[in-house]
Amino acid sequence: MLFGRFLPGGSPLLGGQHVYLRPPSIADYESWAALRAISRDHLQPWEPTWAEDALSRDGFRRRLAWFERLKRQDLGEAYFIFLRRNDGLVGGITLSNLRRGASQCGELGYWIGKPHAGQGYMTDALAVMMAHCYGSLKLHRLEAACLPENGPSQRLLIKAGFKPEGILREYLKIDGVWRDHQLYARLSTDPKPR
Repeated sequence: MLFGRFLPGGSPLLGGQHVYLRPPSIADYESWAALRAISRDHLQPWEPTWAEDALSRDGFRRRLAWFERLKRQDLGEAYFIFLRRNDGLVGGITLSNLRRGASQCGELGYWIGKPHAGQGYMTDALAVMMAHCYGSLKLHRLEAACLPENGPSQRLLIKAGFKPEGILREYLKIDGVWRDHQLYARLSTDPKPR
């Protein structure tokens, strides 16, 4: 893994076997908007309702401002996922609701563009993000929640060593409806997955 390389502003560049993670920038707008547009039907069933200007440059700027606020306030970090072989954008992964002190815990969220789903890129990205969270950020617990019918997300989390911990009733409003989510968690002390 590529640790130790830093981008302007002190943000780390995190690398795995097939992908690398870096914080998004305004220069990513075109590729991000194109990937999200062609992946809309693939992503919308699992995400909050998209705003009318979700794919606009202004919408992207608001997203970047939220990512910067997360980092500045030590509440999380956001990364885009790129292929090492051609620097193509394939998705994103975010650590949010970071809690320090006695809990040392954070929540992971992620998305993968439709053309790149099922190819192992998110498995690689999640492994890189977990190493960063347990190493550099010194977290003890990571959580992720997904809809009970989201089989690919459940398989990803189980493969990464997350354990199911229960149902969160009406946890998030997804595509306009309050939906139950399955909570998964992994501890820094859990055995590494095969």
